[in-house]
Amino acid sequence: MPDAAPDSTAIATPPWWREACAHLSKKDRVMRRLIPQYGDACLESRGNAFVTLARSIVGQQISVKAAQSVWDRFAALLAAFTPQGVLQLGAHEMRAAGLSARKVEYLRDLARHFDDGRIAPAQWRAMTDEAIISELVAIRGIGRWTAEMFLIFHMMRPDVLPLDDVGLIKGVSRNYFGGEPVSRLDIRELAQAWQPWRSAATWYIWRSLDPLPVVY
Repeated sequence: MPDAAPDSTAIATPPWWREACAHLSKKDRVMRRLIPQYGDACLESRGNAFVTLARSIVGQQISVKAAQSVWDRFAALLAAFTPQGVLQLGAHEMRAAGLSARKVEYLRDLARHFDDGRIAPAQWRAMTDEAIISELVAIRGIGRWTAEMFLIFHMMRPDVLPLDDVGLIKGVSRNYFGGEPVSRLDIRELAQAWQPWRSAATWYIWRSLDPLPVVY
């Protein structure tokens, strides 16, 4: 379980990033253009499963900027961002930070799963992406999109393609289709060239829309 405030957790980066960039630059003309624009910046993880999932819930259906604002107010309520700390907060305090009633319920359910041991992060390293997704979506408020964000930002799994992500859809439309609407099939076919590094490609598509990297 996490035992420190989220911003004090050490930042980790994926060991496979350089290899992914080399592959993407070779296989995809848009990636060849995008990757040099962001220098040494890369995917980062705070290595804290509870914080990562909580941030993903907070960020659902709102902009990155709005999510960061709500998160800052929410995290400020706690000296240490732990499951126990969240469970001790009153719903009114959490709502005052900008969280919807439903997100309050989701965050409390997430905290209970960690607090009572129903979630066992130590087992995830040996599990496939789909097995982890199946386990996470059993928690209220965590759908496939949130589970995929977790795989990318916490587990740093290299080949995740979040087909329902609004940013990925918008970025692919802008960078590859001249702003025309794109389907999940369009993205899946395009992303064949990105394999086995679709997480990195997705990260660069996000950056093309917002140069400030997200860290969950």
